[in-house]
Amino acid sequence: MHIRLLALIIGLSFGTHAQSIKKLKPTLGPLIEKSAEGEAEFLKMQSLCSELWKKQDKKANLTADEKAILEESCSEGGIENYYDILGAACSWYCGGGEDTQTASSELPPFKDINYSPGNAHDLSYKTAWIEGVPGYGIGQSLTYHFRPENPRITKVIVVNGYVKSEKSWNENSRVKTVKMYVDNKPFAILNLEDTKQEQEFVFDPLGNGDREDFLKLKNGPSWTMTFEIVEVYKGEKFDDTALTEIYFDGIDVH
Repeated sequence: MHIRLLALIIGLSFGTHAQSIKKLKPTLGPLIEKSAEGEAEFLKMQSLCSELWKKQDKKANLTADEKAILEESCSEGGIENYYDILGAACSWYCGGGEDTQTASSELPPFKDINYSPGNAHDLSYKTAWIEGVPGYGIGQSLTYHFRPENPRITKVIVVNGYVKSEKSWNENSRVKTVKMYVDNKPFAILNLEDTKQEQEFVFDPLGNGDREDFLKLKNGPSWTMTFEIVEVYKGEKFDDTALTEIYFDGIDVH
């Protein structure tokens, strides 16, 4: 009787602890539609814009069509690379950004393509971290290591799957559910949609909040954020599970 009662108490204790972890759904952002054809068109337009800027700098007369192209398609504050996630404008990363990434596993390189954890934070839609164990990678994880003076984080933005092309997206598996840890402690369950749209999760500020004494702050403890694969959406061809990007926004930048 006592053993059964103790087991019930322990079970209730674990159940209460599990319920304390937030379960979050994302706010969906821009749809990422990339392709080799799109990249070729981008490079063609980039070359044309470069020619028009040079022509304008030389005070040459531009046609009405050329002026329209410069105004509509050649913004100097735009992206420099077809696969860039952030443009030239200042962002949260102006404040120092993040430090390094590690993973529990990674898929071995194929030809000149690697699938390292750093790919999930290179601010590019072209690369991806892909776990490297047999099966769908359940239990595999990606960890971000933050310096103590890192600006605090209020948004985690996830680009699920391998979005560099429609083929890569369909063939590889995507993440359905992620368990998020802060300093190795369970923090939230992130329920991801099976979409190429960016997925945004908003939190109270994460990181070191005492920022008055910068030297003290810089000598404080580093911290980590870990994302563990719990469930996946199965790919049409590969059981390899991909994450293109997990990047951040927040405060303490300006």
